[in-house]
Amino acid sequence: MVRTSSLSPAARRYMRRFVPAMLAYVVVLFASIYVLDQLHPTGLLLWGAAIAPSLPILAVIAVMGLYIVEETDEVPRTVAVQSMLWGIGISLSVATVWGFLENADLAPHLSSFLMFPMFCAAMGLSQPFIWRRYR
Repeated sequence: MVRTSSLSPAARRYMRRFVPAMLAYVVVLFASIYVLDQLHPTGLLLWGAAIAPSLPILAVIAVMGLYIVEETDEVPRTVAVQSMLWGIGISLSVATVWGFLENADLAPHLSSFLMFPMFCAAMGLSQPFIWRRYR
């Protein structure tokens, strides 16, 4: 568990924004799956149920951006930016290679909504290596 007293004010605001957005994502995702599977909506309800889970994810992306803007300590801000760049680079590289493999029928199709979790995983895995540079 992270002690909030050791976090910067910007990091505390990040956590206060991030946690509710991710909780909203889980709730909206399950509600969307239920509506799509059980109610078989059409028209605007279908569009709304399909798009709804993306809205909390868009909020998480905005929360990440706000953290970068609000963090006044250069080291954690630099680590965050560099880890986001690694996350973007790794995600785009995997998506590009996978896409060409798909085109040649060498790999199954993957939904594009998996890009954000891949980005987050790559970003998170890169952070310890980036922190080492500043300690």
